[in-house]
Amino acid sequence: MKQRRLGKSGLTVSEICMGTMTFGSMADEKVSRAILDRALDAGVDFYDTAEIYPVPPDAKWVGRSEEILGSWMKGRSRDSLIIASKIAGPSGGWFVTPCRDGKTSLDRHAIEHAVEDSLRRLGTDYIDLYQTHWPDHELPFDEVLEGLDRVVEAGKVRYVGCSNENAWGLMKSLAASEMSGGPRMQTIQNNFSLVNRRFEDELALVCRREGVSLLAYSPNGGGVLSGKYDGGNWPKGARFSLYREDAKRGAAMTERFVNEKTIETSRRLAAVAEEAGMAPLTLATAWTLAKDFTGSTIIGATTVEQLDDTLAAADVTLSFDVLAECNRITSELRYPMEG
Repeated sequence: MKQRRLGKSGLTVSEICMGTMTFGSMADEKVSRAILDRALDAGVDFYDTAEIYPVPPDAKWVGRSEEILGSWMKGRSRDSLIIASKIAGPSGGWFVTPCRDGKTSLDRHAIEHAVEDSLRRLGTDYIDLYQTHWPDHELPFDEVLEGLDRVVEAGKVRYVGCSNENAWGLMKSLAASEMSGGPRMQTIQNNFSLVNRRFEDELALVCRREGVSLLAYSPNGGGVLSGKYDGGNWPKGARFSLYREDAKRGAAMTERFVNEKTIETSRRLAAVAEEAGMAPLTLATAWTLAKDFTGSTIIGATTVEQLDDTLAAADVTLSFDVLAECNRITSELRYPMEG
């Protein structure tokens, strides 16, 4: 497994990161530990979690993913693992965060308390990369950075990053950091895949010019690029099958990911993958790793078997012809998730 440096930090990580957002909901602890074992055996040393995990967000299991990851870490060399977690920002969109009774913020108080809670669940005394899960643009960037600076100076966090941020927010944060001398965002964790290439617009330019690394999540389009939703299928237990059942919260989210354009993209890309002699998920994951702004790609799973195709991407270098065909297909079905 090749290593890549994150931003301008001292962190070098495996180019594939193991995500944990299904641990404790769609994957029980036994299965989750087996998934972690398989990833470690494949050379993965980078693991991403969040205080709000697992999904779908629910008070009955909030924080459980961190607990499972922390339990698995016991008895292993802490120095050999790079652990990333996230603080929940203000509620919005299709759900209300179950953390802190929905009263989430990115102020100094919230950051310090959230870090302490994550450290307790993870069973460690420091987090390698601590990220704002989504932004709070109503709060001055200086205050967010001050809160992050406190936990960095206390030795509880090594480096910081953001998630679900836009180009304006990332640049404002970097500018505030430069002015104050506080910690800078070394990474940005955003949705990026062959069915959602919006990151390549302004954010990719910011990352290249400012030395920030993308941590690409949902490289397989939330499972859509596996082909399992093709032909109107809704597999039992699959993420969007579960979301689809929640008319109040998940229906709109499901439609963004599973729609006529994404399904057609999946169908065409499957043919490209077959011609290239690889599985569709291998192609999808390897495509994100082909980008110069990608620091690591975050994969997920609910079974150990699901890891085989995504982990295989670490040994794949996509040819010019394959990349060109991917570009052709996605340009014809451009940004199906936009809006």
